[in-house]
Amino acid sequence: MKLLVRVIEARNLPAMDLNGLSDPYVRLQLGKQRFKTKVVKKCLNPSWSEEFSFRVDDLSEELIVSVLDEDKYFNDDFVGHLKVPVSRVFDADSQSLGSVWYSLQPKSKKSKNRDCGEILLGIQLSQNNSFVELPIKDHISNLLIHEDSSIESPSRSFSGPLSSPSPTRVEDVALSKEEKSFAQTFAGRLAQIFNINGGDTATSKNRDINLSELPASGRLEDHNNKSEDQSLPKTFDEVMRLMETNDQGREIPTNLPGGVLLDQLYVIAPQDLNTLLFSPDSEFPRILADIQGTKELELGSWKIETDGESLRRVVTYIKAATKLIKAVKGTEEQMYLKADRKAFAVLASVSTPDVMYGSTFKTELLYCITPGPELPSGEQSSRLVISWRTNFLQSTMMKGMIEGGARQGLKESFEQYANLLSEKVRPVDMKDASSGKEQVLASLQVVPQTDWKLALRYFANFTVISTIFMGIYVIVHIFLANRSKVQGLEFVGLDLPDSIGELIVSGVLVLQGQRVFELIARFMQARVQKGSDHGVKAQGDGWLLTVALIEGKSLAAVDSSGFSDPYVVFSCNGRTRTSSIKFQKSDPHWNEIFEFDAMDEPPSVLDVEVYDFDGPFDEAMSLGHAEINFVKTNITDLADVWIPLQGKLAQACQSRLHLRIFLDNTKGTHVVKEYLTKMEKEVGKKINLRSPQTNSAFQKLFGLPPEEFLINDFTCHLKRKMVLQGRLLLSARIIGFHANLFGHRTKFFFLWEDIEDIHVLPPTLSSMGSPIIVITLRPGRGMDARNGAKTLDEQGRLKFHFQSFVSFNVAHRTIMALWKARSLSPEQKVQIVEEQSDAKSLQTEETGSFLSLEDVSMSEVYSSALSVPTSFFMELFSGRDLEHTVMEKTGCLNYSYTPWEMLDKAETHQRQIYYRFDKHISRYRGEVRSTQQRSPVSDRSNGWLVEEVMSLHGVPLDDCFSLHLRYQVEDIPSRSKGCNVQVFFGISWVKSTRHQKRITKNILSNLQDRLKMMFSLVEKEYVTGK
Repeated sequence: MKLLVRVIEARNLPAMDLNGLSDPYVRLQLGKQRFKTKVVKKCLNPSWSEEFSFRVDDLSEELIVSVLDEDKYFNDDFVGHLKVPVSRVFDADSQSLGSVWYSLQPKSKKSKNRDCGEILLGIQLSQNNSFVELPIKDHISNLLIHEDSSIESPSRSFSGPLSSPSPTRVEDVALSKEEKSFAQTFAGRLAQIFNINGGDTATSKNRDINLSELPASGRLEDHNNKSEDQSLPKTFDEVMRLMETNDQGREIPTNLPGGVLLDQLYVIAPQDLNTLLFSPDSEFPRILADIQGTKELELGSWKIETDGESLRRVVTYIKAATKLIKAVKGTEEQMYLKADRKAFAVLASVSTPDVMYGSTFKTELLYCITPGPELPSGEQSSRLVISWRTNFLQSTMMKGMIEGGARQGLKESFEQYANLLSEKVRPVDMKDASSGKEQVLASLQVVPQTDWKLALRYFANFTVISTIFMGIYVIVHIFLANRSKVQGLEFVGLDLPDSIGELIVSGVLVLQGQRVFELIARFMQARVQKGSDHGVKAQGDGWLLTVALIEGKSLAAVDSSGFSDPYVVFSCNGRTRTSSIKFQKSDPHWNEIFEFDAMDEPPSVLDVEVYDFDGPFDEAMSLGHAEINFVKTNITDLADVWIPLQGKLAQACQSRLHLRIFLDNTKGTHVVKEYLTKMEKEVGKKINLRSPQTNSAFQKLFGLPPEEFLINDFTCHLKRKMVLQGRLLLSARIIGFHANLFGHRTKFFFLWEDIEDIHVLPPTLSSMGSPIIVITLRPGRGMDARNGAKTLDEQGRLKFHFQSFVSFNVAHRTIMALWKARSLSPEQKVQIVEEQSDAKSLQTEETGSFLSLEDVSMSEVYSSALSVPTSFFMELFSGRDLEHTVMEKTGCLNYSYTPWEMLDKAETHQRQIYYRFDKHISRYRGEVRSTQQRSPVSDRSNGWLVEEVMSLHGVPLDDCFSLHLRYQVEDIPSRSKGCNVQVFFGISWVKSTRHQKRITKNILSNLQDRLKMMFSLVEKEYVTGK
């Protein structure tokens, strides 16, 4: 007998984390059997929809259901629990409690939080033998003749004896204490059903039911089979249609952790591929059995469980003998997890009890069939992914050996599986599938909206309707009222309010008119917005990243109107792309395509940020963010994907983005060779190109995508509490570690971008005279690799210690070269600016044309008389300590510059400047690249003129304008120690935009505040330095 438990969902769980949410999962226990569900991140009303099966040996046992909150660094927090006796399920109608909400109880009665939420469970008993099935018991009760009306029906109570088919009256038998205790066990329940009493065989013979005396139509087994035949669909297609109706939006499960055995696209529809692999009438499993030497293959028929939502069958066979093991019998239980005619998921649990330690484990296989991309020929395609894992039922020291043997056996078996399937169905090359990218992107079209629909959306509100009504009311009043005479301060043409009431009405009309005017202005802006980076083609050869932004759903509303002005910023390898701004939208449609310039190495992470626009320098509201990890995700999965957004506002609204992402390599294998050549110059040592077999093994070891390639590996020791010897493996995007000690495997990896610092500690006795490389990750990054970290500091940074390298210098140089290649320092960025800029003219990167300061309209924005000499004030542009101090205090991070250089003009010098805004200055932390020219004022004995052309990067609409500043400094004749400073400001518009006034106002306000702060700091530094 089995106890089937379905964990469906929970509600109103208490918040266990500081963010006001929980990471709940459910743990179930019956005797020594334990299971647990998946963890639902950051949710108080989680949904699991998972099923578990327990073997029942004693009806006196209790099912314990506990809800816990996962904690990354400490023990999991207890949320609540409940207990369900198995006997309660046995005594219920149909031996099922149905789907019921249960209240969770606290750990103890003294707990402060008594409200632990509720959980929805479906619990029932399933008996293996047909004679104890529920329909049979009901059939028995209908056949039996009860002469004593006081005896209860056996379907409700088993405390009374069952009647015999003979007309003889059955006497009541009282149960002793021993019989009652015996009735609590599974055997006792069966004894009560058939009235078996081990102490009185003669009485039991008279009370036994002689099934052979029943007519053929009344035989229990035949009746049960007939009822099943009438209730179940007869064909596989009918079963699939029934499953489709019961599939309530279940998600495709993730791959099992053991690894992927097969991942291939095939030219076939998903439902046809499912029929080929799992239909009882299919010849594919039988042909495969002949090829693999499998004998006595028996494919059981698919049966729908009593809940109507799960479909199962049992497959038995005898596996052919190998060199190591003899022929063994295998039993495979297959169950559909999802079936909606578009996607299918089948979980197979294989048990081989005859092999050594076979009773301690089961091998689980997950078959996932999903729709593939549409092929250029118009044919349908399906993607088949088969993953596996070993589920250990008992702990054993042979775990490593068992997993290794299972991995090797599965690898050989599924190579034959893939070859046979390729003969039956034509496979699709991944490159051919991605060749349809242009067709997919070309199909993107902006959904047209008429002016009437837009007008109805924006103006169908109370403000507009009430204003129109009041305007009509006032106009009618003007026509009906008599002309008033001129009185008070009025004159002809000026009619003032004559009472307080008229003044209030006039004020209301003015305010209403202003609000309507703002709505009209917003409506006009929403119609003409275009993306700043949409349609910009990528340049160069290498790794090309293309992102198609389709639409957004349920974005948070932050404006008073109940909508927001969202736009999306994509960041990858230091480059950014910005979408258009959709005004007054919560479900915006973009249909915009963004391309990133070619990269020498494949990108690791694509950062996605959604903001609400309100000016380049204003504190913008973040609507959500997401991170797409190309290392942990197959690029084919990103061809059409919905990305859930993270963040408080996004999670509260369940915001998400619809994206299509493509990553292409235009150089083929040459890009790998060029990258290795580049690294050889940094390392100073020849780096050999690894073989395809080595790269394939490296990819399978860490579950990496096919484009990842191994650069170098080193034998070293990982220092934790205990020193562990293994190998450090380096690629273009990750640094990984792998060790296998007595069958216990340790492996982890993290991205180069996750590293904050790398430094070397001097040799110690424990490191055997070798220096120690300490790698510190950024706060909160690389948590998947925390099992290899030595420490976790207070700021949430993991630190890894690697030592005892055979060749420390080569390993250290290689690690540093790869790290620097993935993260450029500010000095390197300034060097790039120097190489790309013209030393003799002020140019912008957007147009490449000369922008003269005289061509820009300049206006005075700041003027002040400072109590410092002119020579001291000019230290602000000298590159000395004063400039560094003032700029850092005013929010300029990573401030760097080039030396002043003499131009052809007499006494005119020029330099380049780079810095990044602090988040307090700009929410976007944009970059600033500027060119300054310094020259003395010709008509004054002691005065200077500093002119600056500044370009912003990483802020909305940054390619539409550049900023021009002019600092004019001169002595004050009436004061011995003082100077007069005037600052002029102008904007050069490279592209036309409707937001010119809004942007100008925002920048001007921010600039004036920064100038006041800068000049006050100069005066303070002068006073303190005296």
